[in-house]
Amino acid sequence: MRTLYTSYQRGDAILYESAQESRMYRPQQILHHVRRAHSAPLKKNPHLDAIIRVDHAGELGADRIYAGQMAVLGHTAEGPLIKHMWEQEIKHRQKFEELISKHRVRPTVMTPIWNIAGFALGAGTALLGKEAAMACTVAVETVIVDHYNDQLRTLMEDPNVDKDILQTITQFRDEEQQHHDTGIDHGAEQAPFYKALTEVIKAGCKAAIAISKKI
Repeated sequence: MRTLYTSYQRGDAILYESAQESRMYRPQQILHHVRRAHSAPLKKNPHLDAIIRVDHAGELGADRIYAGQMAVLGHTAEGPLIKHMWEQEIKHRQKFEELISKHRVRPTVMTPIWNIAGFALGAGTALLGKEAAMACTVAVETVIVDHYNDQLRTLMEDPNVDKDILQTITQFRDEEQQHHDTGIDHGAEQAPFYKALTEVIKAGCKAAIAISKKI
């Protein structure tokens, strides 16, 4: 029986293969090239899950801190100011809830604890007075701003960085900086034992971030 050959060009050479060889090898070659073409865009930044997880936890904690402050100081002259910052934190938390769902990231198992601890920290410092509440804001926002800056540096090293996440973190970093400055402007440094109080709160926030990255 006569063998049929088909010709094709590879570079400057003209090659021949039988119809049987063509049937055996071409589909595999095509599948290989298709897989290679589509594999690169699916590569995920190895830091992305941890970034989304810890930021969701942080914004949840901030939400509850301001909720605790509002429970104590909501009826005072500082109430509208605290409410404004709280509303921004609620939006931050909601955005990271969307990102958790979109990127299928597992939230930290510490969520229930951060929920309670955040409210207790906000209410507890507010009971010490409005200056202590503002000192709490300054301490928390100092850690969050530094943390967001670290994340931005990490993300910008990725040539395929997710633009939505980059823009989100940049915007939230700027708003957290505004909260920090607001706390300073409204008497944070006049709080009793300001230095000791803020250092303790900063240490707690840093520990919460480290834990939330892992579990």
